[in-house]
Amino acid sequence: MCVTVTCVDGLVLARSAMHHSVNYRSVVVHGTAYRVTGEQEARLALDRIVDHVVPGRTTDIRPPSAKELAATGVLRLDIAEVSAKVRSGGVNDDPEDLHLPHWAGVLPVRRAVGSPEPDPQLSDEVALPGYLEPYTTG
Repeated sequence: MCVTVTCVDGLVLARSAMHHSVNYRSVVVHGTAYRVTGEQEARLALDRIVDHVVPGRTTDIRPPSAKELAATGVLRLDIAEVSAKVRSGGVNDDPEDLHLPHWAGVLPVRRAVGSPEPDPQLSDEVALPGYLEPYTTG
């Protein structure tokens, strides 16, 4: 199996189209995937994924039912090889283009989590959990 993840950090805008680029971080992982068949191992793996995204969330939700677990494939990846690449920095224009009257620079790309928006059907008695407090803005 091959798993690839790339995060775009910025668009590099040069004075010529041929020197436009992207600032990024990328990783490629090669390995052998195995289906997790044990219920406890599958539950633990899914809990870790949920808690990685929002720490503390699994203690505040209903665990997956047996039917939900049966409908969800969980894979374990034994890693054989990993490769990472990063491109950062600014414009690499040709020296003869530096005098041209065209804007050049980096347009940063940012990812941000907004404030929690409660489900309209949520009871007024259910308070915002403490683990979501860091996500509130305002």
